[in-house]
Amino acid sequence: MQFGIFTVGDVTTDPTTGRTPDDTERVRNMLTIAKHADEAGLDVFATGEHHNPPFVPSSPTTMLGYLAGVTKNITLSTSTTLITTNDPVRLAEEYAMLQVIADGRMDLMMGRGNTGPVYPWFGQDIRQGIPLAIENYALLRRLWTEDVVDWSGKFRTPLQGFTSTPRPLDGVPPFVWHGSIRSPEIAEQAAFYGDGFFHNAIFWPMEHTAQMVQFYRQRFEHYGHGQADQAIVGLGGQVFMNKDSQRAVSEFRPYFDNAPVYGHGPSLEDFSRDTPLTVGSPQQVIDRYSKHREQVGDYQRQLFLMDHAGLPLKTVLEQIDLLAGEVVPVLRREAEAARPAHVPANPPTHAERVALARAAGEVHSQSVAAADHWTGRTAEDDVEAADAVSR
Repeated sequence: MQFGIFTVGDVTTDPTTGRTPDDTERVRNMLTIAKHADEAGLDVFATGEHHNPPFVPSSPTTMLGYLAGVTKNITLSTSTTLITTNDPVRLAEEYAMLQVIADGRMDLMMGRGNTGPVYPWFGQDIRQGIPLAIENYALLRRLWTEDVVDWSGKFRTPLQGFTSTPRPLDGVPPFVWHGSIRSPEIAEQAAFYGDGFFHNAIFWPMEHTAQMVQFYRQRFEHYGHGQADQAIVGLGGQVFMNKDSQRAVSEFRPYFDNAPVYGHGPSLEDFSRDTPLTVGSPQQVIDRYSKHREQVGDYQRQLFLMDHAGLPLKTVLEQIDLLAGEVVPVLRREAEAARPAHVPANPPTHAERVALARAAGEVHSQSVAAADHWTGRTAEDDVEAADAVSR
């Protein structure tokens, strides 16, 4: 099982000192955090994509491309890449380039984002969020799997004889997660393609998360990608630790109370009860997160939010050390001991995907035109059919 961290890249005043980092400092701190996570032995670093203050990570591939050159082992990912407001052509090019630079040590998570105004900023309509996600991803897959693409759709200009460059590394596209909190259509999309499904549960009770994951698993099996318990699942989480649990609560409370995403709302105690947020000792974190398997089944990736709400860089690095040194080894050992042999331990690596594609005869030339290798109905067809029934 993989364990790592994700960042939303917020620029927030430290409520205990009144100090606010500028954008440059925040970006550089995120790079330091990612490098430290790699050195500490965590498996994944993921960055969000935002285009509005108080958030700074507007260009994930720029950040991850740099990190590919200065880290050694950690998988580089996103949390999320905006499939609705980015042009699929640019996504195909940018993430194939990142894949080549990182030598396959990357994947990405598609999502619609949680900021409404971003849609008109990029010329889109938020009311079309689900259809945009479906159409744009269908085109993205074609751009990665077909060397020459002719295409027309609803939300962008047609393509004629278009080749996206560079071609995917070894002729195999990056592994894709679909991130959603409340939209079963996105879980359906992930299941349709046999991709991963990531539920970022930091604001939701685990009962809701379990329902979404169960739906994805059922549809994954329905589409013939394997048994339901073999579907690739990831969860988001949130922790703050101190070896003295009461000290952890007192240290984190001012940051929680003033955080841009939930400050001045529910109390720390209520939020900790109703969501996966765990503030306390490393053992309390282990006890809480080891129970997730009972609710969602065996899963492959657990990411934690740690560098938000104005927490100082020094504190974040200390949190990473506690996570990597005291929490992850126990959770990993427990997960491996409980996992049935037929259930994947981790998301597929690039090397594993290349081997599977070669065995299936699905590796494409990186320069010679090839026909589309997947057949049958598309996700767009299914949505159109559902619309016709509803009318």
